Amino acid sequence: MCGISGIIHFDGQHVAEHQLATMMKAMKHRGPNDEGLFTENGMGLGFVRLSILDLSAAGHQPMFSADERYVMIFNGEIYNYLELREELIAKGHRFHTQTDSEVILAAYREWGENMLHRFNGMWALVIYDRRDKLVFAARDRYGVKPFFYCTDGGRILFGSDIRSITAVLGRKPTPDHETIFNFLAFNRSDQNDSTFLAEVKKLDHGHYVKLRIGPGATPAEKTFRPQKWYDIRKQLKEPFKNPGEYREMFASAVGLRLRSDVPVGVCLSGGLDSSSIVSVLLKDFDKKDLNTFSAVYGQNRNGDESAFIDLYRDQLQNMYFTQPDENALLADLDDLTRAQYEPVPSTSTYAQYRVMKLAKERVVVTLDGQGADEALAGYHYFFGFHFKNLLRQGRIGTLASEMAHYYGKHRSLYGIKSLVFFLLPAFLRSRVRVLEKGYLDPGFFQANISGNNVITGELYGSKSLQEALINHFEYKLEHLLKWEDRNSMWFSLEARVPFLDYRLVERTLTVPDELIIHKGMTKHILREAMKGTLPEAIRMRRDKVGFETPEAEWFRTPVFQAYIKNLICSAPFTTRGIMDVKKVQAIYQNHLDRNGNYSREIWKWIHLEKWYNQFID
Repeated sequence: MCGISGIIHFDGQHVAEHQLATMMKAMKHRGPNDEGLFTENGMGLGFVRLSILDLSAAGHQPMFSADERYVMIFNGEIYNYLELREELIAKGHRFHTQTDSEVILAAYREWGENMLHRFNGMWALVIYDRRDKLVFAARDRYGVKPFFYCTDGGRILFGSDIRSITAVLGRKPTPDHETIFNFLAFNRSDQNDSTFLAEVKKLDHGHYVKLRIGPGATPAEKTFRPQKWYDIRKQLKEPFKNPGEYREMFASAVGLRLRSDVPVGVCLSGGLDSSSIVSVLLKDFDKKDLNTFSAVYGQNRNGDESAFIDLYRDQLQNMYFTQPDENALLADLDDLTRAQYEPVPSTSTYAQYRVMKLAKERVVVTLDGQGADEALAGYHYFFGFHFKNLLRQGRIGTLASEMAHYYGKHRSLYGIKSLVFFLLPAFLRSRVRVLEKGYLDPGFFQANISGNNVITGELYGSKSLQEALINHFEYKLEHLLKWEDRNSMWFSLEARVPFLDYRLVERTLTVPDELIIHKGMTKHILREAMKGTLPEAIRMRRDKVGFETPEAEWFRTPVFQAYIKNLICSAPFTTRGIMDVKKVQAIYQNHLDRNGNYSREIWKWIHLEKWYNQFID
């Protein structure tokens, strides 16, 4: 787990080492244990290392192949590297380290780009062919590890961290207004290759790019044109026949992610997903010395899951807790903004930030439940897709039964309202979301609303539950993975996500709807698979919390009242042309008067303005 960066000069001009050093310094938190760089013929590679496998100097990067034809920088982990290593040895390859990095180089020599389909892991990598002057860069299937780039005249800048790029860009970056609009209107980012900066793009998950440098390269060979190497729709496999098969594969995914030469812990929220990881580690791997890390807020406060976390008190020896409050959030706000670099739409990211800060004291690797909600319909609006599919199929009796079960278990109409929303035409879905907010400046709205918005068109327009789950992997999951990567790496930690083992995902996304949503409950196959493993109180939880916080109350406290009122009346905020300031002020007053909970919108105002202050203004 590391940070990579680089500069490509297509004309072959030498890359200055001091520029690479500047890029590396900007992301040193991603790799505090070692660093290295390489320059040759217009190619410059920089690397900072967080040592996880083979802690010796043998893991130094940039790493060269045995014949020194190829040089590589790599961020991530290939969990099945031991199996691949044995396969490559049988083919005549020889190894000198115990690293997965050396396995990648041998795999590239043996299989070329097709090696990607053999990897079980997370990665962003760059391999430079010194003989043919060919650059190959690739990201993992679902976007666990980041890769950002900027095409800047005759050069390309790239890195794991946007600030590595802006550090050597040579000019002030500009905000991408369409990304800001999607963030405010839909709580979404990363559904395409855009970032919050107009100059910086990301290589999409499941994509690679090939480039050639030097005087002999054609214009086409010098164009950054990503190609999709992994299409989830084409890789779906036979569904699990029963929960037992799911349980076996899930345990395999967890076990594979225990491979490490440093301590491993779990971010335990008390919810179904992270608790499933902990329970499998206890039952299948006897990890009673496991370290767990949790955020709590006090009994009966929103987001507090102490009652569920405490069910492990008799089974775990090393449980650690952090208790953020409004004062801590305000004190951490600048550092959180630096850690994330781009705005985030919820203080749940702050809760995760605090958990990672806590984990830093004990471990180097964490496991958590990211991806389970997208694979197993964990969000309540998925009921809307389920109901929509039943309606399309004319299964009115089943639809009525499922709606009754839903309301009976949750005492909520949210799933039914979601059905109505998903039945609207795409252009109306966009306008409904914007009108719900009520505070966007009309000019900003009109300039950035798109008729072919992928969020309201593809994501919200899914025709079935299965299509919705697939679209969440394509257009929604990646921003969650980005926030987790930035939180963990800010504290020099590696975060691993067992639910995103591709073997598990490709079979989960084809199971019948009734194994996903059943009688008003989501994640049915996981709940059934965890019988006898999970505490029953957690296994049959009806609520969905995750790393939520008591943000609604925090924003009503005197300390935040003073902060927010000052912010929404400040000259920069009122002159950006993004918000209707009078409506913003009225909404906040309604929140203070308890005429609704507007905390999610309030947080977006706060964090967007903080981002402008730190990185744009």
